[in-house]
Amino acid sequence: MTERPVATEAPRAPVADESTAAGASTPAVALRPATLADLDALLALELASFSSDRLNRRQFRHLLTRAQALLLVATAADQGNAPGAPLLGYVLVLLNRATAVARLYSIAVAAAARGRGIGRALVMAAEAATWNANRAWLRLEVRQDNPASQRLFERLGYRRFGVRADYYQDHMTALRYEKAIAPAYERALARVPFYEQSLEFTCGACCLMMAMRALVPALPLDRRLELRVWREATSIFMTSGHGGCGPFGLALAATARGFRAEVWVNDRGVPLIDSVRSPDKKAVMRLVHEDMLEQVERLGIPVHYQALGLDDLGARFAAGAIPLVLISSYRIAAAKSPHWVVVTGSDGRFVYVHDPFVDGAKGETPLDSMNIPIRTAEFRRMARYGRAGLQAVVLIALPGTGRSDG
Repeated sequence: MTERPVATEAPRAPVADESTAAGASTPAVALRPATLADLDALLALELASFSSDRLNRRQFRHLLTRAQALLLVATAADQGNAPGAPLLGYVLVLLNRATAVARLYSIAVAAAARGRGIGRALVMAAEAATWNANRAWLRLEVRQDNPASQRLFERLGYRRFGVRADYYQDHMTALRYEKAIAPAYERALARVPFYEQSLEFTCGACCLMMAMRALVPALPLDRRLELRVWREATSIFMTSGHGGCGPFGLALAATARGFRAEVWVNDRGVPLIDSVRSPDKKAVMRLVHEDMLEQVERLGIPVHYQALGLDDLGARFAAGAIPLVLISSYRIAAAKSPHWVVVTGSDGRFVYVHDPFVDGAKGETPLDSMNIPIRTAEFRRMARYGRAGLQAVVLIALPGTGRSDG
């Protein structure tokens, strides 16, 4: 489940000129958002810059009018910034509706303008525009045989984090780069390790494992523990197939291992029971829920039948608790299923999460699922599931820390 920005066009290689030095000054160019008046110039620059994976007129028009995208162009300063002036270059950033990770999809500089730092100026303008669009990360792919672009992005602080073989139309390998453009990003994050779920129904168990490991760094994480925690916390049934983990089951599994758990849920009913239709399955889920509630009461696990707001969640996070939050995966992966994530930080503008699901079929790596930035307003919408709007948070802490104020 995760970020993840996906282009509707074929993947392509950003092509840029390498500025003469990491601290090169901005060239005498005007930078502005592209308009429909730039269509002819954009298409001409595209045809001159790329031999494959080209954007066509219809795609440019869509990007300018309907797509979630930022398209900036560079013109000579003495030409002014009026639409229709000859283009020295362009940069295209694709935005994801759910997460705050954007994708720098393409950058091109006119052959006669290369070597003047225009590529660097376009990237910096794209970063500023991306941040103004409430995105915290930029990711991109560069052709393996394009060292000039590799040097450009590395000098600007982009980190190589993966490769994708046979990525372009001509079968060239892509190198993957990323950069955090949120100023407070590093300060916002807790040191929460990442653990990838190995089965489609163990997201809750894996989130609990990550939280426990954050609190006890020596705790070993493996698939045996993943399955053991899932068996203890499962609701037996959910949507289809094996059941996922409910908030009370996760709290019990954490308590059994010496951690302090606290449950916040806005509904006194059986969590996720509406996800199944069979009366027999509903009866089993009610029985499991009643049994878990008895154990929770006997162990004295705090339960609050109300939603936990982001401000309160942040306060408990600052006090030492690691939040596990139930979300709807629809806004990330267009799949209507409940899913658990771990909150790893916040900075007032974004909530950062580890998502234990890594979609290998799409070429994702664990880095795609780590510290995913989600805008706070979007996170509020995601942190509820089903028609009833179920909201559930489980706080995991060491004994004596992360306690509720009442």
